Amino acid sequence: MTRILLIRHAHSVANDRGILAGRSAGVILTEHGSKQASDLAERLKGVAIAKIHISPLERCHLTINPLLKKIPVKNRPKIVITEDLSEVDYGKWTGKKLVSLYRHKLWKVVQNRPSAMYFPDGEGLANVQVRAMRAVHTAANESGLQIIVSHGDVIKSIVAAVLGTHMDNFQKIVIEPASITVLDFDGSNFRILTLNNTSAPIAELAKIDGKRRPARALLGGGVGRKRK
Repeated sequence: MTRILLIRHAHSVANDRGILAGRSAGVILTEHGSKQASDLAERLKGVAIAKIHISPLERCHLTINPLLKKIPVKNRPKIVITEDLSEVDYGKWTGKKLVSLYRHKLWKVVQNRPSAMYFPDGEGLANVQVRAMRAVHTAANESGLQIIVSHGDVIKSIVAAVLGTHMDNFQKIVIEPASITVLDFDGSNFRILTLNNTSAPIAELAKIDGKRRPARALLGGGVGRKRK
């Protein structure tokens, strides 16, 4: 049994300016984003983390830093930086304002047929899903609680794959800055325990009991949790 927390980076200066940052360097968090990162650390208080898999981009590291500072050095989880979790390579669209991209002829493809979208001089969204799921399966094969810190479109592609829905439905999924999505993996199948959580403490959902639940336990959606 593995539990995986998918965390989107907190609100960035590019989010604030309505710019498609892509893989641009120097994209830091806004003041609001820094507060989100601090709140995230509080929401994850008491969570025993085995490993953090993270995008190489600065805004992801700034998001997770407040959490790491709260963990004694000797107990800090191993951090693995992986390109598979990096932001989409938007190619020539990188650094452009979203308001200008809305008028581009390819915008309808992004919205209605994302599986067919290849950004000019960049990568295709279908390829993004392949590499993102490679990172998820790497994490799923580890023991203990795994955290993945990445970007909105990357996490949306993961959620679409886990739900078994076509990539063309990926724009129906919302992943907000500093949100947490919790996946459960039993060795063969994934389940989503919470999606786009932006406020509630997450420690209870992050617990791993180490037991393989029988298939019938999945019927009805869940058994609920006792409140103390």
